[in-house]
Amino acid sequence: MADESTGDVVSVSRDGAVATVTLLRPALTTDLKTELRDALERVAADDEVRAVVLTGTGRAFCVGQDLAEHADALRADPATAFTTIDEHYNPIVTTLATMPKPVVAAVNGTCVGAGLGLALACDLRIAADTAKFGTAFTGIGLTCDSGLSATLARAVGAARASELVLLGDTFTAAQAAEWGVAGRVVPADELAATAAELAARLAAGPTLAYAAAKRALAESWGAPLPDVLRGEGEAQARLGLTADHRGAVEAFLAKSKPVFHGS
Repeated sequence: MADESTGDVVSVSRDGAVATVTLLRPALTTDLKTELRDALERVAADDEVRAVVLTGTGRAFCVGQDLAEHADALRADPATAFTTIDEHYNPIVTTLATMPKPVVAAVNGTCVGAGLGLALACDLRIAADTAKFGTAFTGIGLTCDSGLSATLARAVGAARASELVLLGDTFTAAQAAEWGVAGRVVPADELAATAAELAARLAAGPTLAYAAAKRALAESWGAPLPDVLRGEGEAQARLGLTADHRGAVEAFLAKSKPVFHGS
């Protein structure tokens, strides 16, 4: 695996059709948020990338906003201290949630605040058994950002989401899996290999179908059933014209394994 680009605080590497985006610092400074936003937009637009892994380094996946930098912004002008939400957080989360390819969060360590929001914006989450999770926002007198108010409730249910946000208690990787935050938990030294294996499997799959499924899952939340059914039908009709679908049907009839090309 060779690095395609390494910035000061974010690196992007490629292995076949899998891109791995790595946060090189635990806290979200302006530099890190800018590099992360730009890196995700690049891999989202790259048709040769068919799956993405988002991970951190060391003992942290992401601990959320760098509070020292935030304190400086508050001292300078509280009225503009939160422009980073529109400039960074919202584009990052939107790109993770809507890019037309699967995104796997490999949660290697502490994952709190906006870091938890980033992980929940991904399609699948694998956690190291040593990882710790938390919402953290109310502990500093704030509400949620990074889409957490929606994604956490979808993952764990409204009652538990309220408890996790209002009380702000941390929780373990095992609890994250039990409650639906993480899909699986693995030993810390197996996390990178497990995430790479899963991403490679996704990268070899029907990319257009994955994109349609992501969109359907997002749009169906709370939507009226007739709208859901109409959207599903329209997506199926589009996918029915793809080479991947036609090839997979022929492979099924021939009792052979389908090969997907993402088209």
